[in-house]
Amino acid sequence: MSSYPRLFEPLDLGFTTLRNRVVMGSMHTGLEDRAWDTNKLAAYFAERARGGVGLVITGGYAPNRTGWLLPFGAKLTTKAEAYRHRAITRAVHEAGGKIAIQILHAGRYSYMPGSVSASAIKAPINPFRPRSLSAKGVERTIDDYARCAALAKLAGYDGCEIMGGEGYFINQFLAPRTNKRTDDWGGTPAKRRRLAVEIVRRVRAAVGPEFIIVFRLSMAELVENGQTFEEIRTLARELEAAGVHILNTDIGWHEARVPTIVTSVPRAAFVEFTAEITRAVGIPVCASNRINMPEIAEEILTRGDAQLISLARPLLADPEWVNKAAMDRVDEINTCIACNQACLDHAFARKTVSCLLNPRAGHETELILSPTRRAKRIAVVGAGPAGLSAAVNLAERGHRVDLFEADDKIGGQFDIARRIPGKEEFDESLRYYTRMLEITGVTVRLGTRVGADELIAGGYDEVVLATGVKPRVPDIPGIDHPMVLSYAELVREGRPVGKRVAVIGAGGIGYDISEFLTVEGHPTLKPDEWKQEWGIDADDEQVRGQLAVPRPAPAAREVVLLQRKSTPFGKDLGKTTGWVHRAAVQAKGVEQLGGVNYERIDDHGLHISFGAAHERPQLIPVDNVIVCAGQESVRDLEQPLRAAGMDPHLIGGADLAAELDAKRAIDQGTRLAARL
Repeated sequence: MSSYPRLFEPLDLGFTTLRNRVVMGSMHTGLEDRAWDTNKLAAYFAERARGGVGLVITGGYAPNRTGWLLPFGAKLTTKAEAYRHRAITRAVHEAGGKIAIQILHAGRYSYMPGSVSASAIKAPINPFRPRSLSAKGVERTIDDYARCAALAKLAGYDGCEIMGGEGYFINQFLAPRTNKRTDDWGGTPAKRRRLAVEIVRRVRAAVGPEFIIVFRLSMAELVENGQTFEEIRTLARELEAAGVHILNTDIGWHEARVPTIVTSVPRAAFVEFTAEITRAVGIPVCASNRINMPEIAEEILTRGDAQLISLARPLLADPEWVNKAAMDRVDEINTCIACNQACLDHAFARKTVSCLLNPRAGHETELILSPTRRAKRIAVVGAGPAGLSAAVNLAERGHRVDLFEADDKIGGQFDIARRIPGKEEFDESLRYYTRMLEITGVTVRLGTRVGADELIAGGYDEVVLATGVKPRVPDIPGIDHPMVLSYAELVREGRPVGKRVAVIGAGGIGYDISEFLTVEGHPTLKPDEWKQEWGIDADDEQVRGQLAVPRPAPAAREVVLLQRKSTPFGKDLGKTTGWVHRAAVQAKGVEQLGGVNYERIDDHGLHISFGAAHERPQLIPVDNVIVCAGQESVRDLEQPLRAAGMDPHLIGGADLAAELDAKRAIDQGTRLAARL
């Protein structure tokens, strides 16, 4: 018996049964866009189906060319394309799963000229202005949805998901923000809903009764002049009457300025919106957004807030998530930390989607960790992200691994990250690696600063240096003043700081430290507290877009964030998460000064000037200065080992000490393990 009986209860839809309540949510991987990647996509989905998922939903496919996300992007409009998809559906079915294709029309989010929408209103995240679709064009587009669904059935899919949220085409008709029409497709809530309902009716007519139709319903839009919740509830009931089998939760538009899936968003933060829809309809409803562990999913199902749970990124991080939960091996789940660095950041940079924690995601056919033919003795020095990924994957392949770590705990930079407010999920990664080191039989030597002589005498076949980085000490007069701390001393050692602090360096670490300093005691915000901070109204059904006035808690201290560069602050932060960090420090009143020269530090504080001519000298009176000015590789062991004729492998920060990059570190560790 599983500890999660509701999660593993089959769902009978009448004509077909899902083996459990887990849905793999749609994520566009980039593999959908090119025919030659079909087999890679099939392997990617099949691995999740073997992992136990009840229903897989693909990335979005356009029903016509004007619906493309990108020029020549994913679409399903011809029989030839449908036959190609049979490689995907066959692979999933052979793995014991069911699969639905997502039909997605980008509308004004299409990155190409000639895009269409309800009205000719340009999206703030897109350089192209759409044209307003004519009434005849609306009718043709509805027929295109129906044809796409029929082709999906021909391709062997078990169903389709109609993307009706996230600010895409259908959502653009639903919201007064983007629908200024006065014809039969706009002007009143009922007419704005008509497109969504008519699409479902014609799709149902095209595919018959025994084909799953999921509708991705925007349940909280988080944009000004969006739908009211009363309108959303009414739409849910109309969609049920039109033939939808399952309603899936969608939260926020791409242009929303409220975070919905980053790591600082509390787990299951939006489930109350799903629960309201669940109470309004008689068909299954699927909960989504920041649900990454089985106990959270089980609680939602047990309360009756939903009948299904959608996991997208968690199944990138661990394709065996479902099987591990079913076998009560939850401590072995590689938990999604919602960092977005290799998934959404890749998607918006037009790279193949993968996962920071699992570089094999999206690369299943090329990054293969098969059992080794000859077991080697391997020393891995350093138990940060790079060393942990190398050690675990090497041991899983059958090598005998000794892992040396100078600290009394594993984690390296992850141990710092987990202490930052809103990054508590990194604790899960350390739990996962601790367990995997046990299971794979890695010999772990904590509190051991291993020397070159010991490695040379150890008779190792291979030595991996994952010794990481140390904070760089900038050349500033007074940098050794007692008020100066490195970011590591502040966070890991818990050094006390005063009420006014200057932070030198505005990279990712500088932003993390600024958030760390402004939150007293670093509490984990509960969903209601977090919604108050960001301005989300889950109570008033008449408010448009579910927005309220943000009410962030007062900052614990005054913080000044400084950088030498005169470029915009946070320019190099993550593409899909950087704006959240910038908004968070702004909400806490962090002062930001760019283009500065650091003249000196003394008892009075930090002295700065501006520009190449060192103009406008200024004193910033502070109690402490925190240095986040980059880092340097720790490579003390490299030269002695090479002098002894050994050829050590450098990975992670030891290889490159630029802005800390756990994605690169774990990828290097994994790929090295695959080679050795």
